[in-house]
Amino acid sequence: MTTTTSAPHRLWRNRRYLTWLVSDTSRGLADGLYAFALPLLTLIVTDDPAQAGIVGAVGGAVLAVTTLYGGVLADRHPRIGLMILGSTIGVVLSLGFTVLAFGGSLTFAGLLVLTLLLGARAGLFDVAGESAIKQVVPDAAMGRAQAANQARDAALQLAGGPLGGALLAVGGWLIGAAMTLAQLIAAVSAWLLRGGGSGATESAPAPAATSDAPTARTKSSAAGEMRTAFLWLWARDDLRAVLFIATIINLGFNAGLTTVLYAMQQAGHSPAVIGWLSAGAGVAMLVGAVAAPALIPRVKAGVIAIAGLGVATAGVLALSQLETVWAIVGVLAASVLLLPALNAALMGYTMVAVPSELLGRVNSVSTVLAIGAMPLGPLIAGFGLTWVGREGTLLVCAALCGVATAMAVASRGLRALPTEGGWADHAARFARG
Repeated sequence: MTTTTSAPHRLWRNRRYLTWLVSDTSRGLADGLYAFALPLLTLIVTDDPAQAGIVGAVGGAVLAVTTLYGGVLADRHPRIGLMILGSTIGVVLSLGFTVLAFGGSLTFAGLLVLTLLLGARAGLFDVAGESAIKQVVPDAAMGRAQAANQARDAALQLAGGPLGGALLAVGGWLIGAAMTLAQLIAAVSAWLLRGGGSGATESAPAPAATSDAPTARTKSSAAGEMRTAFLWLWARDDLRAVLFIATIINLGFNAGLTTVLYAMQQAGHSPAVIGWLSAGAGVAMLVGAVAAPALIPRVKAGVIAIAGLGVATAGVLALSQLETVWAIVGVLAASVLLLPALNAALMGYTMVAVPSELLGRVNSVSTVLAIGAMPLGPLIAGFGLTWVGREGTLLVCAALCGVATAMAVASRGLRALPTEGGWADHAARFARG
């Protein structure tokens, strides 16, 4: 921790990190393309927002449940090996989707099964990829790595919508072909990580972080290991409040976005036009990701979190009164502007605070609590549009976001999260307590 100040780790010269980034980005692109195409394909097949909501809810529920066990796998087995296996399974499932779509055989039941299988794949294996970053990046560069990941995610958001819309305009099979190629690149890149090679050159991570296999432990049940992670998180006042707030804001905001998407499709907008929603959000998140490295060292993470939640709440409320495409794109972009800084700050702090041997399970617990209510989002959107219409559904979503913002303002634990320079001391203080 003392030597890195004189010779800072140069992230973009770390070949292992760059290889990990290619693998993780390719996997994220495949998942993002399917997430974009799924509700539109379901609506095309069924012409029923409620059925589209059911498919989305099943995928979200399966993802949440399997992510818990994915955390146990990531702490029990070599994480890079799990990355390879997960992407290989992704290739097979994407090929199956391509064949069904090309043959015009997609049905509501078929989409439901595909969503279940792809959700299970993501839940079981994606945690390993997220946790493997600690094997290729030293702690001293973790904040910059998280900021770079946020910029990557924003670029995927920017390109994913127009790309998905253009591919879907040709046919669902082309979405499947792109998913197959992306998962193949992810598998090959992960395979290259198996040999240390020249990636771990300058400022290499500590030996405990570079080993592919997590620390061995005595045999115990998966439930017992997850209980350990839950108890560890519950005992941490610096992290506990964030988890419940994230659950509510994710439910409200994502239900709002899904409501807008469903309403636009039902109003007759093409997939290419709908794709500009993702593009607008991607531009805003890219701008926010560029600004994040300047904000994180200067502004308390708690302040960033409260501001980001407030802006998102105001955005969903404003969307309830807007129906023109470009107005929706503009408000949505403004709503997500602070999310990269918010995510980079909270994720970076978590990486500093969590012991390596707990990282996979804590990541899975955090993910599940953050997305646990998200399966309800498509249901709120689908049935809400049917029962109370677009404006009423969006007002419900805005109310949920408002509850999360109020909880953040009232939470002393969240407000106390410091700037980047104080993360290590702050985490150590809670660890001792």
